[in-house]
Amino acid sequence: MSAPVTLKENRDFRRLYAKGKSYVAPMLVTYVARNRTGDVRIGITTGKKIGIAVQRSRARRVIREAFRTMAGEVKPGYDIVFVARSLTCKVKMQEVAAAMRTHLKKARLLP
Repeated sequence: MSAPVTLKENRDFRRLYAKGKSYVAPMLVTYVARNRTGDVRIGITTGKKIGIAVQRSRARRVIREAFRTMAGEVKPGYDIVFVARSLTCKVKMQEVAAAMRTHLKKARLLP
């Protein structure tokens, strides 16, 4: 599988928030919806409630690395948005990856 495409347009994020299926964990929220491109497209959001810029950046890095470890297994043709929560920057990447794997299995994107 090729590298996942990054979601950048606000309309794509809004579409997932409105019509996507959501999965919630204490450290991560995942939104999933089908797309028409046939690619895996991911987006990561971190709000100001997470903390200062250093903490928001760490949360994004942790989420990106957790997804990278399982990116090859994800079924193509879906948009995925990961929303960091306040615990994201305080836990190890393995814990975020476990929550992410659970969400993607529930969404039937992982075997």
